[in-house]
Amino acid sequence: MTFWQQFSAVIARIPDAVTCVFQCVVDVLRETLSPEARREVAFTSAMIALSAKMAKADGVVTADEVAVVERLFQVPPEEKRHVARLFNLAKQDTAGYEYYAERIRALYETDMETLEDILDGLFVIATADGSLHDDELIFLETVAAIFRVPQAAFHRVFARHVGEDARCPYAVLGLPPGADDAAVKKAWRRLVAEHHPDRLQARGLPADFIRVATERMATINAAYSAITRQAA
Repeated sequence: MTFWQQFSAVIARIPDAVTCVFQCVVDVLRETLSPEARREVAFTSAMIALSAKMAKADGVVTADEVAVVERLFQVPPEEKRHVARLFNLAKQDTAGYEYYAERIRALYETDMETLEDILDGLFVIATADGSLHDDELIFLETVAAIFRVPQAAFHRVFARHVGEDARCPYAVLGLPPGADDAAVKKAWRRLVAEHHPDRLQARGLPADFIRVATERMATINAAYSAITRQAA
């Protein structure tokens, strides 16, 4: 079975009325899939569920809500109905997004890198329309706090996606403006090592999500190049 077939088989087993559909997904995963497949399906389900909660939180409801997920994953046409079902179940669930975030943190308790990946993906979706709305920022800040993402890491993710910070190469590298060459090179090397697509794939993230990591790497490298050009 392909990854998306495995995902769809799991979602097909979820009842129509359930509290915290993400926890239900995790329970089904433990019964049906290998540990490697579990990691991929759990990550994708977490992204879709929190995307749905964010769509509900910002008050913007459109017929194309599920399309935002396609900014992160290349979903085969025959599997899109299962993505839409999970999205709608999570959006309609009475459990709040804070509870979802707590269940996701519990799943990745010792894996801060994956929690940051989920946060990064949510920023991609939130800024898909070219801006970040106040309700979306509150949602992202709350999720980051529940995930226990360090403030410095949150600011780096924010800087890659939002407003003036997205155009400040120092902010993208998590540095104050005018940091010296040694600090710039150290920060760049660390971020490249942490966010290289090969590392994400080795940690069990879905191959379809790796393209987001590739875009992230391009942003990090562009920031480093901009700083080194300024110094030349």
